[in-house]
Amino acid sequence: MNYAVIMAGGAGKRLWPLSRKKRPKQVLELLNGQTLLQRCFERLAPVFDTRNIIVLTNARYADMVRENLPELPFNNVIAEPAVRDTAGAIGLAATVLTRFDPEAQMAVVTADQVIEPPEVLQQALKDALAFVSSNPDSLITFGIQPTFASTQLGYIKCAAAKTYRDCVNAIHAVEAFVEKPDEKTAKEYLKTGQYFWNSGMFVWKAKTILANLEKFLPEAAEPLRRIGAGWDSPNQEKTLQDWFVRLPKISIDFAVMEKADRVYAIKLDCRWLDMGSFAALADVISSDEDNNVVVAGTSELLDCKDSIVVTEDKGHLIAAIGLENIVVAHSPDATLICRIDQTDRLKALLELIKQHAGEKFL
Repeated sequence: MNYAVIMAGGAGKRLWPLSRKKRPKQVLELLNGQTLLQRCFERLAPVFDTRNIIVLTNARYADMVRENLPELPFNNVIAEPAVRDTAGAIGLAATVLTRFDPEAQMAVVTADQVIEPPEVLQQALKDALAFVSSNPDSLITFGIQPTFASTQLGYIKCAAAKTYRDCVNAIHAVEAFVEKPDEKTAKEYLKTGQYFWNSGMFVWKAKTILANLEKFLPEAAEPLRRIGAGWDSPNQEKTLQDWFVRLPKISIDFAVMEKADRVYAIKLDCRWLDMGSFAALADVISSDEDNNVVVAGTSELLDCKDSIVVTEDKGHLIAAIGLENIVVAHSPDATLICRIDQTDRLKALLELIKQHAGEKFL
């Protein structure tokens, strides 16, 4: 059977003070009253039975996720007891799925992306699931057609595409995963047409990714085996608490994808954005006549341009005069004001806040 796993565990420090340790970016109502998590679920619903959509999230976010997605069965939200990278999270999901369905096929997506039109991803997911069904040892990833020479994204180098039966999209054999390049290298990648942005989305059989984890990340095998043995038993939570923390902190790309054989990619020709910063809002929300991006119930901007004004509090008025290239982000207990070109320093600012005020505002 086919399953979708939504990765929704990150906090999103670059959207502070809206996103916090207790309220991650995935549940912020920034998209016309919707959250990134809700949009992600809507993209998957035409392809997967709702009962087969699973969300992996940090334990502190589990209740918020369930509130965001009331359609999901309660147990379809899996709460990770500690912060681990994607290899551990994917291993956990695959372990749970194979316990109930040894032939489970799983698509892994992330909750913090904007993908338009959704039909492009939906068809690619169907093709990937069909390909994996016929080629059970294969691992599929999705590459984004680059639109500029980004130095902030990883790349996938691909061979020429081939067509396969039952697949609308052509499929590429993956030759290499490449980390974030410098600008010159990124421009060269763009010219060749062989490189796609790494989307961080995948399709494979759950047992296949577990076999690859055991081969390339053997220290994960025992914790995952213990978690699987204890799942759906009276000791489930204790076993998860005891063994999940023993999983290595490493991404699935580093742990498996860069080393595995039989890795393939489907190219997505779509609008794709990682909603990791305030600047990304300008790409998904229409600006006013002065190029201001406003997410607020009530606002008055006088002689402001090229600025971003954000609050989820629909009853809070934000009024500003003469802003240019400024971010104003309001939350009930903290407000951020900074130049748009300085938002990459947010992590340093949060360290200062932690030093002077502790965890209260984080």
